[in-house]
Amino acid sequence: MDCHPGNFLASAIKLPASAQIIGATRQSPYLGLRVDFTTKEIASVMAEAEINIKPQDDELNISAFVGKSDADLLESFIRLLELVGRPQKVHFLSGLIKREMLFHLLSGDYGHLFFQQMFFDQQADGVGRAITWIGENYNRSFTVEELARETNMSVSGLHHKFKAMTMMGPLQYQKQLRLQEARRLMLSGSMDATTAAVEVGYKSPSQFSREYRRLFGLPPLQDIRALQTGFAANPFEIS
Repeated sequence: MDCHPGNFLASAIKLPASAQIIGATRQSPYLGLRVDFTTKEIASVMAEAEINIKPQDDELNISAFVGKSDADLLESFIRLLELVGRPQKVHFLSGLIKREMLFHLLSGDYGHLFFQQMFFDQQADGVGRAITWIGENYNRSFTVEELARETNMSVSGLHHKFKAMTMMGPLQYQKQLRLQEARRLMLSGSMDATTAAVEVGYKSPSQFSREYRRLFGLPPLQDIRALQTGFAANPFEIS
């Protein structure tokens, strides 16, 4: 999906994904800010501001979406960024600004989509627990049957609901987590391809290389070199 200047990208669940920033220059640099909201924070703002939102669909099938920021939301983002490097103000003001941002998001055109996070936690019947469990155990082998037992779901129910939320099955989700983490480790310079493969749970270097190329389009070392070369040539264009 494309996210243009002034847009925001929101994800109701943790998804393994990569992104590319294009068109950034010294005159028009890329500036992004990640803000995490908890279910408790969402519920608190809804209750205190008396915001009433009802899900628009019985099926929770929008795990991530792009929205357009309005002037009030952008102003909140700017004030939050201005707290960077000011620890005393960050400690006191960041929570207040986050609540203000949540108010604008929940009372605006995308309120029902942000409400998904809370509704998801209440209604997803173990899919949220499955995502958390995979995130904590992605570097070891497991079966869907084992995951179903861990989340008190049937195998067919887990697979169907998991795919509806993430657009992939549990084992494919695990594979993407592994490959994204291996790429991060290699790009940071802390590990070579073989060590990174072992670190994320691969026992076969050839299988790691094959699956890495299928996801990212190049073998591990070529991909990392291409990313590093591109960044060195243009530090304002980041993959």
